[in-house]
Amino acid sequence: MRNKFIYLGILFILFFVLTINAANKRTKLYMYGVVTSFNDSTIYFTDIMEIDSVWVDSKTGFLYSRNNYSYQLRNYMRNKGVAYPTCVTSYAKKRKDIEKKYSKLKKKYINSKALNIKYIPANEFRYIPIVPDDVVVEEKEDIFD
Repeated sequence: MRNKFIYLGILFILFFVLTINAANKRTKLYMYGVVTSFNDSTIYFTDIMEIDSVWVDSKTGFLYSRNNYSYQLRNYMRNKGVAYPTCVTSYAKKRKDIEKKYSKLKKKYINSKALNIKYIPANEFRYIPIVPDDVVVEEKEDIFD
């Protein structure tokens, strides 16, 4: 009886450790951004980008620190002179899925004649992967080499 409790305790600890380590995993995603401003009638679209080494929560599938990717785009637009940009970053695991989202959103704005649409090419703006705080330093250095 005592051995069963020890065995169950070891299994519980092993399960717990594996669950914690699997919380975030590195993967490849496709992303694009959209920028609007309430002070302007211009809408900006980035190119669809393939980003390697982004971190995703393995349980939920959410992009780690996904709001900071929009902040990267917002800071880029502020540096370009857009006073109050509102930025949205969209992502998907498959290129086909992100292209579908991209074309649907673009079509929505193209049909509106009152808006001016501009594109931000990938050679001007590129998302930088955000590394979780609990990842060891060696892995962080590996991403940027």
